[in-house]
Amino acid sequence: MRKAATVYRLEVQHGYVIAQHGTSGIACLVQRTAWEQADFRDDIYVPRCYDAAGTRSYLKVLIDAAALRGAGMTPAQLKAEIEARYKTRRYRTPNRASVSYMEAPLMRTWGPDGSTVSTVSGPHVMFYAPHVTTSDIGELPNDSKAHHFVVQEGVAEQSFIIQLAGDAERAAIVTAEKHLLDELCAYRDVLCLQKRTAP
Repeated sequence: MRKAATVYRLEVQHGYVIAQHGTSGIACLVQRTAWEQADFRDDIYVPRCYDAAGTRSYLKVLIDAAALRGAGMTPAQLKAEIEARYKTRRYRTPNRASVSYMEAPLMRTWGPDGSTVSTVSGPHVMFYAPHVTTSDIGELPNDSKAHHFVVQEGVAEQSFIIQLAGDAERAAIVTAEKHLLDELCAYRDVLCLQKRTAP
C-alpha cells in the first residue's frame, strides 16, 4: 500500500470511515462483507486497493454494503438491494479501464465455486471487465487458475480478469510482510498463513 493512498477503517456501528486521507486517488480497505453470498460471516478478510476509477464506482458498493449491514439489513435484503441499485444504475461501472491492487500476503474469502471459504495467499491484480465472461477469454471449466481467469462478484457489472502474481513475487510478498502475518495470526488463528489452501 502506497503512502499516498486513502485508507478506510471499518467501524461496526457506522461502516467505513477514513483513517488516512491520501492524495493519489487510490483507496484501500479490508472488505468484511461479501454481499453477493447473502451470508454474513464474521471471518471474511479481503484487503483491496482501488485506483481512482474503481474508487468512484466499486468502492462505493463495498462502503454501502457495510453501512447497510450495520444498520440491520439481513443478508438476503442486502443482496437484493445491491442488485437493485445496479439495475437502476445508481451504481455504475468505471468510466475507463482500471485495476484493483490485491497484493496483500493473504486473504480469507469465498472460493471460485462460491460454496467454500478458505485462507489463501494469492496476491494479484484485478482488471475491471464488466460483462466479460470466462468464454470471452477462452477459459474452459477445468482450466488452471494459475495464470489468469474471470471472476464475477454477484452481478455482471462486477466481473474482473484476475492476474495472479508469480511464485517468486508471492514468496517475496509473504517474506516482506511476515510481521503482519504474525499479527493477524495472533489476532485470529483462522488467518494463520499455514492454514491456507492453494488459490
